[in-house]
Amino acid sequence: MSIVSSTFDLQSVEWRRVTRPDDNGIRVDFEYCLLGYDLPAGRLDMLLRYGKNEGHCRRHRHIAATMTLVLDGEQFLEEQQADGNVRSVHRKSGEYALAPADALAHDEHGGTNGGTVLLSMTAKDGVLFEYFDADGNHQSYLTIEDFVASWNAGTVYGETPENTFSPL
Repeated sequence: MSIVSSTFDLQSVEWRRVTRPDDNGIRVDFEYCLLGYDLPAGRLDMLLRYGKNEGHCRRHRHIAATMTLVLDGEQFLEEQQADGNVRSVHRKSGEYALAPADALAHDEHGGTNGGTVLLSMTAKDGVLFEYFDADGNHQSYLTIEDFVASWNAGTVYGETPENTFSPL
């Protein structure tokens, strides 16, 4: 097991920012912090902070089983259902959720004042996320090893040619 940050002090942890002003209708704007991981156990803990004015994550689905705890602000999800409908979820500060492995694809963002969540993920095969383009087509996967390697290299996962997502 490796502890990267032993504090939840949002002012003192190392944040890495991801922004895209317009990603086909959503404004990607979030920061993340790696707290710790256990490669053999397939576990990764991180903080995610959404930008103000409904800053979004990249379009994705969680392949890892995920625990979410909203530490500050709000979290909104628009989850694509198998029948084509969209299920909306709104979580407020202090709310807790568990999602099984192989969750549905969703768009995720903070509220007007943003939001911060703790994510604790367990991935039996090491795969955390699957990413999609605006049309819902598969783009890539992100593994725990990819995430940790990018963190240790001082880069943002999936953002540089040297640190691309795993092809699986």
